[in-house]
Amino acid sequence: MNNSFSESYKKAGVDVTAGYKSVELMKEHIARTMIKGTLSGIGGFGGLFELDMTGISKPVLVSGTDGVGTKIKLAFIMDKHDTVGIDCVAMCVNDIICCGAKPQFFLDYIACGKNFPEKIATIVSGVAEGCVQAECALIGGETAEHPGLMPEDEYDLAGFSVGVVDKDKILQPDTQKAGDVLIAIKSSGVHSNGFSLVRRVFDVNEQNLNMHFNDLGTTLGECLLTPTRIYVKAVKSLLESVNVKSISHITGGGFYENIPRSLPKNLAAKIERNAVQVLPIFDLIQRSGDIPERDMFNTFNMGVGMVVSVDKNDADKAIAAIKAAGEDAYVLGELVESEEGVIIC
Repeated sequence: MNNSFSESYKKAGVDVTAGYKSVELMKEHIARTMIKGTLSGIGGFGGLFELDMTGISKPVLVSGTDGVGTKIKLAFIMDKHDTVGIDCVAMCVNDIICCGAKPQFFLDYIACGKNFPEKIATIVSGVAEGCVQAECALIGGETAEHPGLMPEDEYDLAGFSVGVVDKDKILQPDTQKAGDVLIAIKSSGVHSNGFSLVRRVFDVNEQNLNMHFNDLGTTLGECLLTPTRIYVKAVKSLLESVNVKSISHITGGGFYENIPRSLPKNLAAKIERNAVQVLPIFDLIQRSGDIPERDMFNTFNMGVGMVVSVDKNDADKAIAAIKAAGEDAYVLGELVESEEGVIIC
């Protein structure tokens, strides 16, 4: 690549040599994700990955794609770029595992106004950390300069992941019945959803983000930038321990949109409001924005990153498996015969 340089393209706003430097800087981070099955490094036209089909008789590929959303605006203001990559990975792999699949590899896409190699490498370091947590390989990606389309110091980040599951082991929500128990796996905070509302409530700027709140035990900015939890290890432990019937990833749309996606039409999730272990950040958002409680539960995760459905006789064993994998969990509610979807009472 040493002979690749265009002065004319650089004058138009794109420095191809900056791209090469970014790749060199990110190599050490990507190397951390090279799990068994990875056949190629970065720099080629396609990422290669060999699936291990051991124990899988009918392999089904499961894919997921997502971005970080307007949470990324906080990274700009705070000039902190090493965690949004974790969010990006989480938003993809946490969806994949909802059907029982195990993520295999990940690719990222960074669009930026100008390629600052050190900043791009820092972003990718977060993506790599997310892949390590998800036990999948970062096998490729793309960084694209968009001069004139976006400001030089801004960027957007999205990703794509592929997992695999044995067809006979795909979770079957139709097997659920009234009386099954719903288990909450705790979130780490706002995760990566609802930030358009968060930014409006707090009138986000550098001064406000640096404010310390005793209830949070940290500054507002540090709390809000806390990365999304990656639940791959916890769900893997869970699937090996009990018969899991369904899993819901609580993202944008909160309880009311996401939980019904994993339920048959004749069943609803009955949740006691007092059972929900709401994190302090959500109380602060609600008070500061004078937001109705239903809107809170219809926008944010409220401290619940995933909701798992199991037979009531498996509830204690399921919680133990989740905790053994490093996450916290508790009984959130139960399934009842109803077509309301979600009932919070």
